[in-house]
Amino acid sequence: MTKEEEILLKQGKMLPVMEHFYTLQGEGAYTGNAAYFIRLGGCDVGCHWCDVKESWNPDLHPLMNAEEVAETAAKHCKTIVLTGGEPLMYNLEVLTKKLKELGCEIHIETSGAYEMSGILDWITLSPKKTKLPTEEIYAKAHELKMIVYNNSDFKFAEEQASKVSANCELYLQSEWSKRNEMYPKITDFILANPKWKASVQTHKYLNIP
Repeated sequence: MTKEEEILLKQGKMLPVMEHFYTLQGEGAYTGNAAYFIRLGGCDVGCHWCDVKESWNPDLHPLMNAEEVAETAAKHCKTIVLTGGEPLMYNLEVLTKKLKELGCEIHIETSGAYEMSGILDWITLSPKKTKLPTEEIYAKAHELKMIVYNNSDFKFAEEQASKVSANCELYLQSEWSKRNEMYPKITDFILANPKWKASVQTHKYLNIP
């Protein structure tokens, strides 16, 4: 990366874009809705079960002009999902400002481990034990999505749920490879604790991105 590119990256004018595509939202509160995804490369949270580990190294993904990416996205759809990797590793001001100028609603999927930036209309917080969220994001999260890999994750989910606002929607989602084992347990847990809802990775069943 050149010195000039480093400056543009810090300013948020350029971002490492792993991929961007138009599809259906597969998880959580907006499941089934058309959305344009912008996946940024780079993440150091290090979930061993991550299904996009190729996103971890930002150097593998080209720096792209944030405003041009916004313009491409807005031509397809007005619901934009920023994901990763970990999108909050970057300055999202330029990208989100342009998206708002183009009439978009901006969603983000984040571990919450980094300081917030940009204009965000819907925040899906998915905390990870390896790098916990910053305190500021709990009150702002609209949706808490907890990934269930083993039995101890139910306790972690409840701990995290105690920190978000009363209006935050609560979801439990099995890690994909453990779905046959964990969804029966998730079902029982939700029946006993009906403040929670089940989230399923429907995009994997539909065979879409």
